[in-house]
Amino acid sequence: MGRREEYYGDDIENTSSVDAERGYGEKDGTFVDEATAVPGDSFTRGDSTYAKIQRFAGKLKIEQRGIERVPEDERTDTSLANVGTMWLAANMVVSSFAIGALAIPVFDLGFVDSLLTIFFINLLGIAPVCFFSTFGPKFGLRQMVLSRFFFGFYGVKIIAFFNILACVGWSSVNVIVGAQLLNAVNSNVPGYAGIIIIAGATFLVTLFGYKVVHAYEFWSWIPCFIIFLIVLGEFAHSSQFSNIPMSVGSSEAGSVLSFAASVFGFATGWTSYAADYTVYQPANASRVKVFLWTFAGLIFPLCFTEMLGLAVMTASLNTPSYADGYKNAGIGGLLAAVLFPPLGRFGEFCLVVLALSIVANNCPNIYSVTFSLQVMAHWTQAVPRFIWTFVGTLIYCAIAIPGYSHFESVLENFMLLIGYWLAIYEGISLTEHFLFKRSINNYNLHHYNQPSLLPPGIAAILAFCFGIFGAVMGMAQVWFVGPVGKKIGNPTYGGDVGFELAFAFSALSYAGLRIVEKRSFGR
Repeated sequence: MGRREEYYGDDIENTSSVDAERGYGEKDGTFVDEATAVPGDSFTRGDSTYAKIQRFAGKLKIEQRGIERVPEDERTDTSLANVGTMWLAANMVVSSFAIGALAIPVFDLGFVDSLLTIFFINLLGIAPVCFFSTFGPKFGLRQMVLSRFFFGFYGVKIIAFFNILACVGWSSVNVIVGAQLLNAVNSNVPGYAGIIIIAGATFLVTLFGYKVVHAYEFWSWIPCFIIFLIVLGEFAHSSQFSNIPMSVGSSEAGSVLSFAASVFGFATGWTSYAADYTVYQPANASRVKVFLWTFAGLIFPLCFTEMLGLAVMTASLNTPSYADGYKNAGIGGLLAAVLFPPLGRFGEFCLVVLALSIVANNCPNIYSVTFSLQVMAHWTQAVPRFIWTFVGTLIYCAIAIPGYSHFESVLENFMLLIGYWLAIYEGISLTEHFLFKRSINNYNLHHYNQPSLLPPGIAAILAFCFGIFGAVMGMAQVWFVGPVGKKIGNPTYGGDVGFELAFAFSALSYAGLRIVEKRSFGR
């Protein structure tokens, strides 16, 4: 595909001299290095196929920018509320409701211990998301491009690969859940039709890019929140809640740790996208405010929906209709047991709204997968973002449609198995920042696309391998229970400490390896 060469390739800083005279921009006393930023009009210059496609996209108001750094004068998103509502909508969904509901049938926990686990583990899980969200305004770079400062120009491709698997895999799992809810309301809607409906809606939002994604997420949480309030009200009115007592001993410890792993994995899963949704915020945006808005946008929906799912699931132990609903139709059947008897057709409408909440849940996956794809190679960056959006949608639909009937549980178990990579990513990136960079002001923006100036990535890759070893030792999954995991709780199921060991092994090994790497390479 043709393209304007000076804005692609490994030497973007040297070749973007057309705009280098901008030097340092100044806004409200904040100096911004603009020499490495790529102006929006560069995508449409010339008569190449690439430029023609980008001009057509511009006419449709489709975001043309991919992983190229955003100049200060194009960072026009001054609403911090957009930061909060982005994550509020992405988590005010039936998927997070389902996480809370797992505590009882899967992990055999009580109500209070599950409640405390949800609250404290979510606090821990969202902290990296909030932290890295503050990097977007400062640098104008996407999260995967920022990760080059931690993993090197070539090492980050490994991270991007895992992120692609996560984005596509969880989009498939989520859209299957949404299709099941639609089928529970109307059995005449086959699984493939529900998948296409939800995936099509998600594609339309993500196709247009950053502004439309934020605009959709700004409002989409409201109907979902109202429906969840209706669920809460109807469930409270039914008096079916049961305060299941917590257990004691090693089995309880193992169950809590395993449930905590599920909660943590869901909450921290947004870390690898974090800066993608703040890159158009001005460089002088308060880092504290960005952190707090992100925190508020995450902690409220996660705790609210997961605690609600937990509370509703308690009724399944003593109420046959709830137990049968969950057994026959999963989370959709459980919600139907709450909504259908008292509300009838309106209850079915509520379930349809919750099924469509998957759109808000999948928008970050499908918008951000494009940047991981562009980071992978020279030629993938030359493919416009919106084309990768279409490709990503086709791929996860191709997985979800056969998966709906044949291997949904296999797909979900696989996604849970690879989820430990997030703890490794955090262990390495946070260690690099706090131990070696020590300040956000110590990142040199002239280096972000220069392989010879970025860290070699050897320490990061080796630490990643150590992190995998830690995850394997501590995991407790359906397919495998590690030797450390077996020591905790019931030997058959174990207790999941895979995230903890993955983080510890990767962080500690990276700290030592990075010292050697810096002494050897000087960068």
